[in-house]
Amino acid sequence: MASNNGAPADNKAPAINVLAQYAKDLSFENPNAPRSLQPRESSPNIEIKVNVNARKVGENDFEVELALEGQAKDGDTLIFHVDLTYGAVFRVVNIPEEQIHPVVMIECPRLLFPFARQIVADAVRNGGFPPLMIDPVDFAALYRARAEETAGNA
Repeated sequence: MASNNGAPADNKAPAINVLAQYAKDLSFENPNAPRSLQPRESSPNIEIKVNVNARKVGENDFEVELALEGQAKDGDTLIFHVDLTYGAVFRVVNIPEEQIHPVVMIECPRLLFPFARQIVADAVRNGGFPPLMIDPVDFAALYRARAEETAGNA
């Protein structure tokens, strides 16, 4: 926000700004095509994995990567495999130091998730299958589970 003279106003409100977002890595495999595209009698077993990583890239800037991996199997036969690493650079300002890690690991991936979900859905659909619609992810629960795992290994 600018003051009347065009100088920036002194704003102390907490803020998360997306400076850039991008697909860092995307892979779709359909190893048994065209056989995998045949109608089947039962629904495939679908497995989804979610992971979040972050690193500081500037004084207030963090690169956050949301990794989504999905696969469908019919018994032991792989139908498809999709793997996406979706990243963004966030600027985090006016947030207390002790709250920065949870904000970066919970709120930032929450902002990225809809974009990553759409990329995965489109990749699977473009591979000849119905779009893979990933259920919303509880990033706070994922953060707590990772913190407990880290504490258990210490």
